[in-house]
Amino acid sequence: MSKQHSHTGEIRSIHPAARIGAVSLTVSDLERQLEFYQTVLGFSVHWKERERAGLGAGGDDLLELVQISGARRHPRTTGLYHFAVLLPDRRELARAMARLFHLRYENYPTDHIATKTTYLRDPEGQEIELYAESPEDGTMGISGESFVARRADGSLSNGREPLDVEALFSNLQSGDRLDAPFPRETRIGHVHLFVRDVVEAVEFYTGVIGFDDMGSSTQLQAAFVSAGGYHHHVGLNSWIGHGRPPAPEDSLGLRYFTVTLPDRESLAEVRARIEAAGIDHEERAEGLFLRDPSRNGMVLTLATPDGGPEKSAVGDTEQKST
Repeated sequence: MSKQHSHTGEIRSIHPAARIGAVSLTVSDLERQLEFYQTVLGFSVHWKERERAGLGAGGDDLLELVQISGARRHPRTTGLYHFAVLLPDRRELARAMARLFHLRYENYPTDHIATKTTYLRDPEGQEIELYAESPEDGTMGISGESFVARRADGSLSNGREPLDVEALFSNLQSGDRLDAPFPRETRIGHVHLFVRDVVEAVEFYTGVIGFDDMGSSTQLQAAFVSAGGYHHHVGLNSWIGHGRPPAPEDSLGLRYFTVTLPDRESLAEVRARIEAAGIDHEERAEGLFLRDPSRNGMVLTLATPDGGPEKSAVGDTEQKST
């Protein structure tokens, strides 16, 4: 596939203001998960009804949890590798990490040079990344067949160095409360997906959705795609094995992730490419729903003036997306 061409013959990418919105997950124990996402991570519960809830940082929903009793995780299937919570600055990342340290919750601080990060898993095994941007320290990405991080002084890094936690914690101030929730500026920075075939996935996410290929590697079996030159809004990998199937309908994990577009024209452009490619899609309360070739669910919707999705992540007609 190739990207849609405009009347001038130029390739049209997705609008540069497109970004990742809410992520919807199936869980097996809603109350336990709500306790974790509030007290360990710092999300606020926006709403709760029957066996579902919406969480965020006081603005638009960033996370939706839907309970299916008895749901379990199916390894070596396509789906969500991790979702990444983007904190507004190093101070807020330090506060979130200090809470994890205080609670003795296992996590893995990592320096990607362009971002400062820690990784952890929720009680049901879903991997989560917490991070803050640090472009002043350098860049990162996939170049050729390698993941490359370059420090601001030009020296190279593998991009997976241990994070200098002491330096990060120096951003904390005396009045910072570890039990305070995420600040309102918090959002979902990116999602990283397991796919059955990286080349196929890149063709879909660039040729149909319109993201830009920020680097892909057959050797690494991984790729980054994004809007507006961001390092990645969607990560793709086939580390579980080439050609792996989607998880069963009642499994833990991804229902869908949301891509928000800034205006109706940019949303219509993506819809036109989806229709031209003959990809099944449907209108739902939360937006335009479709699946990628690996059966990962996605919703396209309009952003509100403050940058969140126009529609709620709630929808009684939702179906499991992995």
